[in-house]
This record gives sequence, C-alpha cells and structure tokens, in this order.
Amino acid sequence: MKSTVKDPTYRVVLAGNPNAGKSTIFNALTGSKQHTGNWAGKTVDTATGYYCYNEKKYSITDLPGIYGTDPDSPDERSACEEIEKNRYDCLCIVADASALRKSLVLILQLTEKTGNTVICLNLWDEAKKRGLMIDTEKMSAMIGAPVVPTTARSGKGLARLKKTISETVSGKNKKDCTAQNDPDKIAELHRETFGSSDNIKASAYNDKEYKAFLYNNRSNTIYESCVRQIDSPYRKKEKAADRIFTSSKTGIPCMLLLIALIFYITIIGANYPSGLLGDIFAYGEKALINVAAYCGISPVLRGLFIDGVYKTIANVISVMLPPMAIFFPLFALLEEVGYLPRAAFNLDGIYRRCGGCGRQGITMLMGFGCNACGVSGCRIIANKKQRNIAILTNNFAPCNGRFPTLIAMTGIFFTGAFPQFLSTAISTGLLMIIIITGIIMSMLVSFILSYLLPGEKEDTGFMELPHYRKPRILKTIVDSLKEKTLSSAARAVTVAAPAGALIWILANVNIGDKTLLSFITQFLDPAGKIMGLDGAIITGFILGLPANEIVLPIILMIYLGSGTMTETGSLVQLHDILTANGWTVRTAVCMIIFTLMHFPCSTACLTIKKETGSLKLTAIAFLIPTICGIICCIAANILISIF
Repeated sequence: MKSTVKDPTYRVVLAGNPNAGKSTIFNALTGSKQHTGNWAGKTVDTATGYYCYNEKKYSITDLPGIYGTDPDSPDERSACEEIEKNRYDCLCIVADASALRKSLVLILQLTEKTGNTVICLNLWDEAKKRGLMIDTEKMSAMIGAPVVPTTARSGKGLARLKKTISETVSGKNKKDCTAQNDPDKIAELHRETFGSSDNIKASAYNDKEYKAFLYNNRSNTIYESCVRQIDSPYRKKEKAADRIFTSSKTGIPCMLLLIALIFYITIIGANYPSGLLGDIFAYGEKALINVAAYCGISPVLRGLFIDGVYKTIANVISVMLPPMAIFFPLFALLEEVGYLPRAAFNLDGIYRRCGGCGRQGITMLMGFGCNACGVSGCRIIANKKQRNIAILTNNFAPCNGRFPTLIAMTGIFFTGAFPQFLSTAISTGLLMIIIITGIIMSMLVSFILSYLLPGEKEDTGFMELPHYRKPRILKTIVDSLKEKTLSSAARAVTVAAPAGALIWILANVNIGDKTLLSFITQFLDPAGKIMGLDGAIITGFILGLPANEIVLPIILMIYLGSGTMTETGSLVQLHDILTANGWTVRTAVCMIIFTLMHFPCSTACLTIKKETGSLKLTAIAFLIPTICGIICCIAANILISIF
C-alpha cells in the first residue's frame, strides 16, 4: 500500500545542543519555514515535518535543544522524554562543528540510547573558517556511529545526510550498543580506552559523578584524537570584536548606542510610510462613505462601521505597522549576526543581582517591538521563577505602539524650538532616557518579585555566546516581516476592531445633553488631576487597552467632541489642541511617565495568560506597571508643582 504523509514510512528525530542548527536542518530537509536564530534556546516547541527520499517518506521531528540527558528546563525535559521513549527509526544528533568539544558529551550520552544514530556535524564552513580540522572517519570509528558534515544554510552535505539516514533506518549502520548499556561492560570498555584506573570502580557506575567522569574523559580523548586546531585570522577578528562588545567597560555603552541607532532609524524611517498609509486610509474612508450613501445605509451603521471600526483599524495600522516593519528586521539582523546573546551577557550580572538573568535582557529588547512578542520570547528562560519575573516586567519596555505618543510629547514640549535635524537627534536622546528609565524600573520590580514569587531564586544555568555569522540580509528581513510585523499587526487589528465600535457608541450615545464618553471623562477627572493628567487622558488609556496606538487619537476625539477618532495632524496643530485644553510641561511629563508605565495592551494580556496559564499572574502583570505609573505620576506632579 502506498505511503502517505499521514502515515510515513520512517520517523527521524533531531536532537542536540541549542544553537547547533537543528531548525535549519529541519527547514532544509522538509521545506518548512520554522524561525531560526543565532542564539541558544531559540527553539522552544517541537516541530514535525516530512520529506521523501528514494520513494520513501520520512517524518522528522525537531526537538528543543538540550545540554545533557539530565535536563533543567521544561523544554529540555520534554525533549529528553521524547528521546527516552525511543519511538523513532533514527536519532539524528546535530552538533556544532565549530564548537565540537561542548557537544561530545551529549553525543556520547545519546548514542547509548539507540543503535540507530547519525551524527550531523553542522556549521562545517564555520569550523573551517576558525581553523578546525576534524577527522570525521576516525570520529565515527571511535563513537560507533556515522558522522556527516553539513552546512545547512547553503544546503551542503544534506544529500549525504539523507542517504546516511536512509542507510541507518534500513539497518546498514546499526551498531550493537549492548556493551554501552551494561555497567560492567561499560567499565571494561573505558578501562581499555583510558588504561588502568584502580581508583574507579565499576560498581559505582550508577553514581552521577562517575558517569560524568567517564563521559568527560572519553569526550576529551575523542576530541584530542580527531580535532586539530590551526591558526585562523577569522578567529582573531572574532576575539577582537568580543573584547569590544562584551567588555565590562565598553559592552553596555556599545549596546546603548546600537539601540539608539535602531530607534533613530525607526523614527526617521517610519514618518513617510505612516503618512502615506494615513492618506491611503483617508481615501478609503471617503470611498466607503460614498458607497454607503449610494447603498442607502443608515447614518448609525455608517458611523459605527466607518467612523468607529474602520478609523480605529486605520489608526492602528498606519501608526503601528511602519515602525514595526523597520524595528523588527533591524532587531532580527542583530540576532542573526550573533549580537543579542552578547547584549544578554552584558546585562546578565545586573539582572542576576535583581533576581533575574541575562536572557531577560533579550526578552526586554524584544518588547520594544511588541510586548506580546517579548512575553512569548520569555520561553527561552529555563528557570520558571525567572521566566515569570521576565514576563511580569516586560511591559516596562515601551512597544512600538507607544513610541508615537512619546515622540509627540518630546517633540511638542521639549524639542519643538530646535531645527528638524537637531530636533530628531534630541528626541532620540530623550527617548533613550525614557527607555533606560523603563529598564531600571524592570530591574527594581524584578528585585522585589524575586523575594515575593515562589521558586528558586537563582538559575544555575550558563550563558552561551554563539559565533558571529554573516547575516542573510534579505531572508532575515522577509522572515521578520512575515513572522513578527504582520502577525503582530494582525493581532492588534483583531482586538482593535470591536474596540472601535465600542468607542464610537460611547462617543455618540447621549444621556440628556451629554454622551456616555463625557460622563466617563468627568468621573475620572479628579483621579487624573491627582496624577497631573485629566479625565480625558485616563479615559484614552482605558479605551486604548486593545492597542496603544489609539490612545492619543481617543484623547483628541474627547477634546474636540468630534464623536469619531481624530488624526493627530502636525505637531503644531497637536500643540494648539493640547494647550487649549490645559496642557503644560507638567502634563507632558506625567503623560510620558504613564505612557511608559501602564497596563499591557489586550494582546499582551492574552499572551501572558497563554504563556503562564494563570489568570492570577496575568492580573499581577496588569497591575504592576499601572501601580508604578500612578505612583510615579503623583510624585512627578507634586515635585513639579513645588519646584
């Protein structure tokens, strides 16, 4: 009977260290588009795909990376459990050929699990660039499994890998691993390898330390026998780069300069496409109005769907999409090059003192693009307590939806008197101060949460710095646009559409001579005044829960009494509207503070619930930045009033 994809002939499992290229191998074999990245722990879920070879079908499963068979994180545990089940025809161990020493212990551990093993030495090109000469035939003989060198990014070696897997599942490469599973025979095998070892007893084989001793000694012997290091200019350049990017003196300044450059490019680059999208949506609005009038649709329905839903979606897309389309690809290029783990390394010591870890720094940087992405990125943190701390504090990183408001506030009240080129530079500097403030707040809150949340306080794991790699610029940009920018925008639009309808109803349904929106605004005004704001601003934040992009348009709608979402227009027009409604520098400062520190948007909240599985933690994530923002706004209001 002919095989189908649902009933594959053979099952292959990919296992190995994090960042060895398993996902790249998986994509190359199956034609899938699973996202890959140049840092450890990128794959946190199991993925399955299919490929054909010699008229036979293979299912291939990409497991999360593991460092050993004694796992620490849930992802590593799930991977090890899948390997232990032995429900596969071939276990393909993917190792980084350019960092082979760290992979050998895992290779030895896994080759003892089954006789059907293939070792794939990926990143073969990088190993050669770094002057590593590996004798694969000798290595295969010493381990007892076929060794295949590959460069998955360029496709080299994949044909041979498929052939070797085919030969392995058919039994051609099957080895007898009985000796390796029997304690006495293992001890005898290692005595033959290392010579006399009177201080080691075979009866102690079940002891964890004894196992580690055997694996480490055997892996060292294999490495020294099979690998030769020659001088390499590339290796020298890499070390020179690390002396700059990971130095205690220059590491963090370089990181801040790179972040500032990304934001500067984002601010400059997003202006024109945002304006263009705004014009396109304005043209679409006129067309919809004409169509609705021609079809005789009632004014109420026209207002609800055009002034409410359509204009809200238009605001979200025109404001949110352009900066995300610039920020995420730039961020992805830093990831591809291998810089992000170094940024995390620079922050590791600081975050550990606060009860977190360096990887929290990576998720914080991801939050600048979208907090929902930052929260889901926290999966890379193995320790549950530290992962929850990172999730609960990610909202202190202002996402792209908050940038327009922050930029508008700094442009109107602090840099408006300067020439355009100087104004942009100063705005970028002020934005960096705001961002650093958010990072400091995340560290402070992390320190407090480290004492309040249950679980171990410190993660005993280590940080792995990958090799620098030449980025695949076009592929990285396209993948980032598809996987991050468009998906984030789609999620925001999904929650913004019903919010637009609600906002229109509140602004157009009257009780007496006042709208529902007016009643809400007046009710919240006293609380707003205490915070240095007003009722319209607080209402804007509450109704802007679905998407931060619509907060300022809602505030303007309330001020102008238009009953529909209002475009911000030029900074001069915006300045006139705000000052006419009582805004001062004090209002702008408090607005900046509350924009930086308030509840996550609904998309981020849903992501927090999904990642933690806890309504309680979702509520805490909602309350923490909000309470911090309220306290800081009140303090700023009092201090500015005094001075």
